[in-house]
Amino acid sequence: MPGATSNKRVRGVSIHRPFVFGNIARPIDDAKRPEGVPAEHSHQWTVWVKGVDGEDISYWLKKVQFKLHETYANAVRTIEQPPFEVTETGWGEFEMSMKLFFVPESSEKPQTIWHTLKIHPYGPDAEKQREERRPVISQNYEEVIFNEPVEHFYDLLTGGSALPADAKANTSKGGKSGTKAGGGASGSKQATVAARNAAAAAAAASAQHQTAEIPQRSTRDNQFSRETEGKELDRMKDALRKVDEMIARDREKLSGQEAMLESLRRSEGLPLKKK
Repeated sequence: MPGATSNKRVRGVSIHRPFVFGNIARPIDDAKRPEGVPAEHSHQWTVWVKGVDGEDISYWLKKVQFKLHETYANAVRTIEQPPFEVTETGWGEFEMSMKLFFVPESSEKPQTIWHTLKIHPYGPDAEKQREERRPVISQNYEEVIFNEPVEHFYDLLTGGSALPADAKANTSKGGKSGTKAGGGASGSKQATVAARNAAAAAAAASAQHQTAEIPQRSTRDNQFSRETEGKELDRMKDALRKVDEMIARDREKLSGQEAMLESLRRSEGLPLKKK
């Protein structure tokens, strides 16, 4: 059972962890239709919550509750270990909720995200996708932010890293732990914290790498990377530049039209428009 100190929060600290959620859908070949799948079901799909580029997220995510369309038997599916995914068949698209439950050490409340299941091709090459019967993938990048996590959960998130100096100061009560003469109780408490951090660090060393960073490069299976982010930022900058150019052209055109209108007013002897 965690000690009382595990309920203390690390003040002034926010830790984020990235993940992706979405689905993949494949057309069902009637010649290879699985037994028991209704004839009207046109696709098999899988919906998921997972780490970016396969990163382990089970050290902070305990389980995921998927709420499917009410027409499905057992519409609420709870997955309590990786992979956090549900596979089904169907013929239509619908919105579903995914409720994220964090590990007990976090003391955090569940959070709900929403995803619209996509099974039909979309975009400029939708017809080609449909003809070639290619899988449809719809996924989103998201980050969960843990504001001022409790100390024990902070250790889990950071692999046992020592608390930041300012966070240590904020988590102490009135500075009592570091100012008591004699050092008896204070020394014992510091040794306990040091032992806990050392144990967490040792566990992290043998565990899968825990990171809050997205990969530098994209791969065939993962499009979320610094490379993709940079390309998207460049695309947005280019779009803003084009918008600025369009605004400048429209202003120039408007200025010319106003000048022409003023000229017509003069020629007709009408009062000029005051600016």
